[in-house]
Amino acid sequence: MPDLSRLLTAEKPLTLSSVARGAQPLVLADIARASKGRAVFIGPDEAAMRNISEAAQYFAPELEVIEFPSWDCLPYDRSSPALSVSARRLAALNRLQNSSAGSQLLVTTINAVLQRALSPFRIRESVREFKPGYEIGHESLAALLQRQGYTRSDTVVDHGEFAMRGSIVDIFPSGLEHGLRLDFFGDELESLRIFDPTTQMTIGTLDSHLLLPASEALIDDESIKLFRGRYRELFGATATQDPLYEAISDGRRMAGMEHWLPLFEERMVTLFDHLGEDDLLVIDGGATGAAEERFRDIADYHQARLKAAGQAAGNYRPLTTDTLYLAADEFNERLERHRVHKTVIFAEPESDSVLDFGISSARDFAPERARGDNIYETAASHLKQLGKAGKRPIIAAYSNGSRARIASILTEAGTKTVLADSWQEALGFSAKGQPVATVLPLDSGFANDELELLTEQDVLGDRLVRRKKKRNDADAFLAELQALGRGDLVVHVEHGIGKYLGLEPVPVGKSQHDCVMLEYKGGDKLYIPVENIDVLSRYGSSEDTVMLDRLGGEAWQKRRARLRERIREIAGELMEVAAQRALRKAPVLQAEGSGFDQFVEKFPWQETDDQEAAITDVLRDLESGRPMDRLVCGDVGFGKTEVALRAAFIAAMGGQQVALVAPTTLLARQHYTNFVER
Repeated sequence: MPDLSRLLTAEKPLTLSSVARGAQPLVLADIARASKGRAVFIGPDEAAMRNISEAAQYFAPELEVIEFPSWDCLPYDRSSPALSVSARRLAALNRLQNSSAGSQLLVTTINAVLQRALSPFRIRESVREFKPGYEIGHESLAALLQRQGYTRSDTVVDHGEFAMRGSIVDIFPSGLEHGLRLDFFGDELESLRIFDPTTQMTIGTLDSHLLLPASEALIDDESIKLFRGRYRELFGATATQDPLYEAISDGRRMAGMEHWLPLFEERMVTLFDHLGEDDLLVIDGGATGAAEERFRDIADYHQARLKAAGQAAGNYRPLTTDTLYLAADEFNERLERHRVHKTVIFAEPESDSVLDFGISSARDFAPERARGDNIYETAASHLKQLGKAGKRPIIAAYSNGSRARIASILTEAGTKTVLADSWQEALGFSAKGQPVATVLPLDSGFANDELELLTEQDVLGDRLVRRKKKRNDADAFLAELQALGRGDLVVHVEHGIGKYLGLEPVPVGKSQHDCVMLEYKGGDKLYIPVENIDVLSRYGSSEDTVMLDRLGGEAWQKRRARLRERIREIAGELMEVAAQRALRKAPVLQAEGSGFDQFVEKFPWQETDDQEAAITDVLRDLESGRPMDRLVCGDVGFGKTEVALRAAFIAAMGGQQVALVAPTTLLARQHYTNFVER
């Protein structure tokens, strides 16, 4: 690593050459720790931002990493950015307003930088600190939350919702993993608690909480007045009949309204305006091309909207491109003014404008994989040679399980490999040439004069890593809604079984609002707003003899009560059976030796969290010496066969017979082929 003092005192932008892609998190962590202000990295896309964010704290655990993403919708879209994205953006902008005692690294994307944002003053003005003793009336609190973009509901289950029940106010705030429960005595706040939105149960307490808006489009009397005047000025008197204009005039939010955000604000700024004079900015070399592509996309989407636009009420009336986005000239001027340094992966001769880091990509084992060589023996030999040459040999795995397997296989191949839980441990263990395996989310490795870090992907080739993705029940039901036909049965959590009659627009104020229409016994109708669709689920049994429930009747509640009682009885019976089973004995089967590790490494996917949990549970069952009593459930293609393969391998290697029973001949043949190939 070169002397960073030249970078920290540079008067003009520098090119940081020979910075391999995998080394970016390490380089940025070092820059953040050395910088007088925070370090800022501008990546080409969301994937680069996530990679830097996840890996940087491994190299510098004390480092505070802030992510500032871009909207997850297209320019001039009819949909709004996801609440979770807005929450992350607002939390990042709020964090930038406050100084930090430690090192900070802000990681963002070129798309986020090219989009205008709320001003620092507006961010500070829109936050509220809640702590015991704070006084606010319930009506005032409800109005505040609605201005900040929160949606009122009966039960809080997702970000951006709030519910009021007497003296209790539940909120799912931006930037908080759990819900916030405010307990009032009259108008005075008595306590703050956090709760699990799934169970609605309290799980902790807070001394105070800084409440951020749920949306970047803040609706209050002043912003509505600004919007109305500017919208009429830009688009003429006929535009006052547009659904967007009518909704905002009524104080209601509308999907996609954020694309007219500049009309709500006195002024919009750029991310650069949220940064300090001492902040050090670095941009990925690939982000320049990404910026040019983004400029073209913005212009293309704007032109498409203009061609489709007309004077009739309801037409999409786009703002000019420079109203919500930076133009190319303004972007380049900002880069020059803030002395934004650029990283490139290629080597360049040192000069007044070039600082060479001397970090190249790690060795690629693609030729050995193509020839069919034993890749583990090759990797073991390479790591041993690195140690003898005086370099630190380190290998990074995706998970604890793969780290342990790789270390075991390399040790079996004659190169003892130890495990390290931190970067400092890895450096310490490898100082004398000892190969070290650690968990580090890097796709590609790097090397310099002191060390070489190989990744699992460098050695084994591309692995299909499934990133964690959450999907709530409402999203799942919306997907199912597309497959529902008129007359299909659905279940409302409070009112029971009803008949689905389709989506019905319901007049609310001066505009239409889509609702799911249900019919109950006696012809009674119930309209569910689409934003509250999580209270519905599809009826999953035969519909031939099903009776509809009566809206407001007691039959559904009584059936729920009887079902809860029956569940308690079944639970008691299951506990009795489990107790008897626990007394039985079975062979103890364990996964031993490198054979199992090599078998596992042939699995071409990265295990999901649920898959790893299932495999761990099944292996624990086999080792327990008791009969297994486990059912592994999952949809088609979600990895159940891999769980069975590993259990079958352990049983067969332990001298036991394995029988695989399938419901059809075709499925039996498919499983046979899979087992033979592995």
